[in-house]
Amino acid sequence: MEIERKIVLKQDIIDGLNKVGVTKGMDIIVHTSLKSFGFVCGGPQIIIEALLDAVGEEGTILMPTQTWKNLDPKAGVHWEEPEEWWQIIRDNWPAYDKDITPTNTMGSVAEMFRRWPGAKRSDHPARSIAAVGKNADYFTNEHDLSNIFGEGSPIAKLYEKNGHVLLLGVGYDKNTSIHLADVRAEYESKHNAEESSAILVDGQRKWVTYETLVVEGEDFEEIGKAFEEKNLVNIDVIGNAEIRFMNQRDLVDFSVKWIEENRA
Repeated sequence: MEIERKIVLKQDIIDGLNKVGVTKGMDIIVHTSLKSFGFVCGGPQIIIEALLDAVGEEGTILMPTQTWKNLDPKAGVHWEEPEEWWQIIRDNWPAYDKDITPTNTMGSVAEMFRRWPGAKRSDHPARSIAAVGKNADYFTNEHDLSNIFGEGSPIAKLYEKNGHVLLLGVGYDKNTSIHLADVRAEYESKHNAEESSAILVDGQRKWVTYETLVVEGEDFEEIGKAFEEKNLVNIDVIGNAEIRFMNQRDLVDFSVKWIEENRA
């Protein structure tokens, strides 16, 4: 049976955010899919405006603005290109520039958000975070190459601020905060790997290799399902989109225990 597509206004989004517990002064990382809502009257702009209105001047909205195509082709990020092109890509892929480089498959909301007036963006060439609001500088400063989601990263800083996570029409497979649990959990298969990206070094493009924890995520949906069984997630619907709001510390602490108990 075909689902009736709904029209969503800015006030509908604000009302939905209020219902799940978003209040002024909060720091929230948001993952969103525009098409999941149905027809948003005003598009990405309306969603961003509603989010910023909901947290007010004392709050901060964060979004992943990842550019993971800026990784070595051997990692699989250029799966559609033949292997004989890989070295050409390494030699010519543009260096990450946080003011210019577009997002990769982060969606139209995140792409608009990175260019929003007052937006700050972290320096990681493949896993950047953008933020708008009171604590935007704090969250986006000093995002180390090798420390994608670990201590001192934007995700860990949100944990220290006792921030929140908001999923707008997306699942736990998009829930970046669980990667902090990857870092903190101890399990046998945990390991590092080398990644490479094009970055600017003293104004010159360089292809730089760095070591970082392997980014997992295959079990994030399973983690999310188990987390919701603890009744720690507020769920509602805006238009056609199911939305989920949760405390990030609760999620990360739960995920650490789940990973240690269930991953090999």
